Amino acid sequence: MERGAWGGKLEFLLTCIGSAVGLGNVWRFPYLLFESGGGAFLIPFVLMLFLIGIPLFYLEITWGQFASLGPLAIFRSIPIFKGIGFGMIFTNITVALYYNVIITWCLYYFFASLTSQLPWEYCNNAWNTKYCATSEQFKNNISNTEGDFIEWNGINMSKSELVTPSEEYFYRKVLQLSPGLEKSGTIVWQLALCLFLAWTLVFLVLIKGIASLGKVVYVTSTFPYLLLTLMLVRGVTLPGASIGIQFYMLPDFSRLADSKKVWSNAAIQIFYALSTCTGALIAMSSYNNFKNNTLRDALIVPIVNVLTSIYAGFVIFSVLGYMADMQGKKVEDVAADGPGLVFVVYPEGLSTMPAAPVWSVLFFLMMMMLGFSSMFGMVECFFVAFMDEFPMLLRKSKERTYLFRGVGILIMYLISLPMVTNGGFYLFSLVDSFTGGFPLLIIGLFELLTLMFVYGYKNFEEDMSMMMGDKPVMFKFFRVTWCIISPFVILLSVIATAVSYKKPTLFNGTYVFPAFGEAIGWLIVTFCLMFIPLYIIYYMRKDLYKLYKQGIQSEPSWGPAKAEDRTGRYKVSRYSRTSYIQKNMTIVVSQRSINSNTTYNVHDLEAGDKDLGSRDEGVNNVAYNYDVDNETTFQANSTYSYLSGSKNDSNKRKQHKNEVNGLDRVDEQPNTTNVEMNFQSKNHVDKF
Repeated sequence: MERGAWGGKLEFLLTCIGSAVGLGNVWRFPYLLFESGGGAFLIPFVLMLFLIGIPLFYLEITWGQFASLGPLAIFRSIPIFKGIGFGMIFTNITVALYYNVIITWCLYYFFASLTSQLPWEYCNNAWNTKYCATSEQFKNNISNTEGDFIEWNGINMSKSELVTPSEEYFYRKVLQLSPGLEKSGTIVWQLALCLFLAWTLVFLVLIKGIASLGKVVYVTSTFPYLLLTLMLVRGVTLPGASIGIQFYMLPDFSRLADSKKVWSNAAIQIFYALSTCTGALIAMSSYNNFKNNTLRDALIVPIVNVLTSIYAGFVIFSVLGYMADMQGKKVEDVAADGPGLVFVVYPEGLSTMPAAPVWSVLFFLMMMMLGFSSMFGMVECFFVAFMDEFPMLLRKSKERTYLFRGVGILIMYLISLPMVTNGGFYLFSLVDSFTGGFPLLIIGLFELLTLMFVYGYKNFEEDMSMMMGDKPVMFKFFRVTWCIISPFVILLSVIATAVSYKKPTLFNGTYVFPAFGEAIGWLIVTFCLMFIPLYIIYYMRKDLYKLYKQGIQSEPSWGPAKAEDRTGRYKVSRYSRTSYIQKNMTIVVSQRSINSNTTYNVHDLEAGDKDLGSRDEGVNNVAYNYDVDNETTFQANSTYSYLSGSKNDSNKRKQHKNEVNGLDRVDEQPNTTNVEMNFQSKNHVDKF
């Protein structure tokens, strides 16, 4: 099965935007901005964008485009460090597992909104408790009560004990939440069905890889902007919206003094937002044209991502200002991050609007599209990584590729099922807390150091020159950032993250994870990072020094995929994954044998302008002249390429028609091209 390529430049750009612009832009960035000094947080965020975000983004899409390989096979450039690739894809897929749980909740809310009255509007449902109070009740009866205690439903209680119907709906109805992680309970079947639907949709979109994904992103990467705009127009027309927006953007520069938290948060958010160090960018860019302008893409996508994050913040905080005004509270008392914002606070605001179900449907449709557009890139990265690493096994036929994708999706569904149990929310929170930050920083640091100082910046610069020509000013800038600034900033962020580490909690610190829960979190981090040292040990298991020297040198097959792109220190060799035979060339074929006791006479060759090799099909009516070692010239006109024995020996014909591996070398001369063929027992020829 052919590897394929993007149908156009826009498909790649939209896929990258969709992968980068996701749920975090709506529920993570706006809260992070207001918590870290409002508009002042844009200073460290933009600095991190240009110091580590754009440089890493550019490095990864350039690297992937140059080699046309996924995040595992691309380490043919520095094979001993392939563990970094494994770390990328397993961190990526771990994020995808909990990411699809969020989409599951969005699906649940989407279907629940298809009604005339939202089920979280009032407190008269079976799942509500005596502590439930609507926003209107809170404003009329509670905010005017002096003191911290009130009488509610005949019970003396603290104001803080009261909960909104949307909060009880999410935790008691949707999640059916247990008291703690140690009480996992049973699977919530409604969520399990929505989770199955979410994974099924991912499978259907990715079944044909980028051929199907490239078409879907035209919708999933653009339509959310229309929905965001509709939500913003509605939000800014609500009373109190200006209060929320002012609170969102008002800078508090004193917060920047907390360097450990604010600056490390900015770095982590950059990694999280741009999908760097997950392998997704490498995988997606590997389908690009070799001459594609990666610098343009590396500027467009991150800038669009940042602007989208800020834009989404206006959507969120306009409604939060409205809620604060309606409840008589301060904006900071209403705001929340993560699931609490999207599934509790914002739905509560939507429920008080006219035509509430319509706005709820639009909001959760937008959230689903944002989620799916990121999911597609994450999961496709996993498939591309292993199909490029094992092409003979996984790309041999369409059926085998579809089976691999289907089985992979099914396994991912089964692994994510524990997160839709009664205690699944606690597991979800652990995975979210431990996966999205620290592992990405470590992987990014190793990626930069190995590429710049083991593979070598000069080699990487030469690779870039092959694609886009010599650009001395740009190369000098990236030499400084890749070799000095970015590694240093990432290292500082790792240290700051480690120093400021606190035990994970939930519900504003009221729930502290038990020791075994924290251990699960660190096991997840260990799982994501352990492949880096383990693969080095595995690679050098037989001969420490010899294999180390071999492991830091590129494999012979490393380089551009197409023969016409292999210039400079790269040349077509028998190790090349792709080789070409052009029309009207003279071919000098050396007789080699798979079995040392047998000499193979080259006498049957199919006429064709490609597919001379392992493919059954060929394009006829094209004449070639072939010079064999004995200088006998003949016309190519038979059935299969490079057969041994008699023409009538069908067994040998079948056996050897797939044994041509590629071209040994091509020496261009006037009117003639000398090609030394290499006979190997491999059933693989990428393209002739």
